[in-house]
Amino acid sequence: QVQLVESGGGLVQPGGSLRLSCTASGFTLDYYVIGWFRQAPGKEHEGVSCISSSHGRTYYADSVEGRFTISRDNAKNTVYLQMNSLKPEDTAVYYCAADPRGTPSLVTYDYDYWGQGTQVTVSS
Repeated sequence: QVQLVESGGGLVQPGGSLRLSCTASGFTLDYYVIGWFRQAPGKEHEGVSCISSSHGRTYYADSVEGRFTISRDNAKNTVYLQMNSLKPEDTAVYYCAADPRGTPSLVTYDYDYWGQGTQVTVSS
């Protein structure tokens, strides 16, 4: 059974950091493009970052460029999203997703498999 599980969310003050993890079971992550998305209350899903399957190329939304870093540990079948300099507007449920077709994208409908999400709240 294909499954993605996110962890690492929580409450953090503005300017703080969190590291989210996305661990796969039932398939090998390194053959997939992995994306991170977020959804704030009342808003659409927003693509945050993705990492390619072959060369590990990384892509970021303008809103997080320079603050967030995506990486993968194939030995652990896990992809990480390091989030630094967090802002209140980063508050959302964060999801990871897997795309078997190999074209990096920040578009939700390109992804076949989704995790259940983890809440990130940035507040003082």
